[in-house]
Amino acid sequence: MATQMTDGHRRFLQVLMSHGIMEGSVARTLHRDCCEIHKVYYAHDKLDDFINVVNIHLQPFFMQIRKGMSEDDGRTYYALVNLAETEISKMASDYTENELELFRKTMDVIIISESGFASSTNILNLADQLKTKKMKKKEAEQVLQNLVQEKWLSESQVCETCGIGMHLPCAGKYFKAQTEPHCPHCNEFWPHEIPEINRPDSQLPSSAPRERRRTSSSGTRRR
Repeated sequence: MATQMTDGHRRFLQVLMSHGIMEGSVARTLHRDCCEIHKVYYAHDKLDDFINVVNIHLQPFFMQIRKGMSEDDGRTYYALVNLAETEISKMASDYTENELELFRKTMDVIIISESGFASSTNILNLADQLKTKKMKKKEAEQVLQNLVQEKWLSESQVCETCGIGMHLPCAGKYFKAQTEPHCPHCNEFWPHEIPEINRPDSQLPSSAPRERRRTSSSGTRRR
C-alpha cells in the first residue's frame, strides 16, 4: 500500500478537521472528490486504506482519524481524535478538569459492565471519587445531562425483567405501533413511557424509575 501523502489526502484531512465528525456516506463522497480533483488513484472500496495513509503522517502529532458506529442509528462515522492529553489539548475542551475526569470514570464503568450500560445512580456516586476536585451530586447530575445533550452519552430504558436496554430513539421507533409494548427479548410488558421519536435524546420519560435509567457511550460500539 502506498504511504505517500498527496494533496488529495491533505484536502480530505482539512475538510474533516473543519467538520469534526463526518457520516460514512459523506466521507466516501469526499474521498472520491478529493481523488478526482487532485488526480489521485481512486477505488470506491479503499477509503480505509486512504485514511490509513493520512494516519501514518498524523502519528508524530498524536492524532488519528478513527471510525466508529453510532448506537442510535447504526451508521458509520469518522472523526479526528487527539491521542495525547496535554495542557494545550485540555484547553480545547469546554469541560473543566474534574468534569473530564467524571466522564473518563463513566466510560470505565460502561466498558467493564456486562451490559454496556451504567446506571445514573452509579455515575453520580463517582462524584466523590474524583482526584482532581470532588463534585456535589447536583453538579455531577448537571454534567451528566450536558454530556447527554451534547451526544457524548446516550440514555436508555431497561427491561425490569431481563435487563435488556434500549436507547430512547430505538425504543420510540420499536414501540411506536404497539398499543401494549412488550420487551423484544423476554416479551414481558414494557413499563416505561414510550418516547416520542422527535423528542431530543436528552429528555427522559417522567415515569421511568430513576434507578432503572441507564447511560451508555455514544459513538463506537464495544466489540
